[in-house]
Amino acid sequence: MQNEQTKTQIQHPAEAVAERTTSKLPAVLALVFGVFVVMGAGFAHSNTIHNAAHDARHAFGFPCH
Repeated sequence: MQNEQTKTQIQHPAEAVAERTTSKLPAVLALVFGVFVVMGAGFAHSNTIHNAAHDARHAFGFPCH
């Protein structure tokens, strides 16, 4: 019985790394996507994209100037 408990408590290092990676991956992807959207729309040469982002900021109540 004791041998079975030690087997279940020991986690393989690769499994621990995979667990940490999968838990942080969505946060990192959301951050990268958010930066891309903000910077891409903010510095876009197209006035349509820039104005749409500008209007959306005002609609959500974020001051931008």
